[in-house]
Amino acid sequence: MYLRDCWYAAAWSDEVLSVPLERTLCGEKLVLFRRSDGHVAALSGVCPHRFASLARGKLLPSGNLQCPYHGLQFDSAGRCVHNPHGPVPSSVCLANYASVERHGLVWLWWGESGNANTDLIPDFACIEDPKYRTIHGTIVTRGHYELVTDNLMDLSHVGFLHAGGLGSESIQNGKHEVFQTGTTIDSNRWCPDAPASPVWNALFNNYNRNVDHWLDMRWDAPASMLLDVGVAPAGSGRQGGITQWGAHILTPQDENTTIYFWASVRDFALQSDETDRQIRTAVEFAFGQEDKPMIEDVQQNMRGKTFDEMRPLLLPFDRGSVLTRRLLAELISGKKALQPTSHHAQTVAAIQASARGE
Repeated sequence: MYLRDCWYAAAWSDEVLSVPLERTLCGEKLVLFRRSDGHVAALSGVCPHRFASLARGKLLPSGNLQCPYHGLQFDSAGRCVHNPHGPVPSSVCLANYASVERHGLVWLWWGESGNANTDLIPDFACIEDPKYRTIHGTIVTRGHYELVTDNLMDLSHVGFLHAGGLGSESIQNGKHEVFQTGTTIDSNRWCPDAPASPVWNALFNNYNRNVDHWLDMRWDAPASMLLDVGVAPAGSGRQGGITQWGAHILTPQDENTTIYFWASVRDFALQSDETDRQIRTAVEFAFGQEDKPMIEDVQQNMRGKTFDEMRPLLLPFDRGSVLTRRLLAELISGKKALQPTSHHAQTVAAIQASARGE
């Protein structure tokens, strides 16, 4: 069900402080905290004595994590180093997960720590690029993470589910192309010379004329996506408009729940708190109030069956989501090996814009 020997986002860096943070990834309860050197420790979150949640405990001045139930202490490597009731059970050690902070996120290696390869962390460098303005958040969805991937890799729904907000009629009428490079998949839409959606028209200073609209989605396994999306005056080329890069990073909490880390990175209104508010409101409404209930409804309607067992009707615009499902299955089975992100979305956008003569 879950890809191993890969990186999963566990938290935003600013969530992990000097107090224990509990997260469940791929069905495993974990505890995260900062060591005295600032590095993030990620350990099994269940005490091996009486199975208490270690995140309910406290981080001591010594740097040890104390179990809330009987006071056993564990160091940042997971070793039991103190037993207030007698001899230290030195053979006891919590599972210890390799962690790396990159792009404002804490990533955990889901496999043997010795195999951890930081080249396999998907490229979200735009999140920390000082040229841009970034906001971020987290949404928990009661749905399998591949259902959320399906939703993001097939943006034909935007004109319907997000009508009156992010959606516009031009999106389903736009040119759609899907291509694979290594183990990276792109699902892109080009929607020329049409009115912008209400949200994009407002962000583009109420332009109120036809625009070219693009929505280029990059996927890396197991479920990390970067959307290059923007509008520009019709026929002007992308450089004449505004661009937003949306990070959509999905981590399975368990087989029916997804932790959705999102970020919005923009190249316009760089000093505007009001634009931050507009975008956060739009994102939280679109994904929290429109996508999330729909995905959760789909999950319930599947009644425990797999995607294939549901025998879904497949339409031409499903190619992106179907391709990601097939590739992920091959990676999980070991038929293919995960490769680093093959490109940055901005590079692809530039190549495609050049091909269109922009």
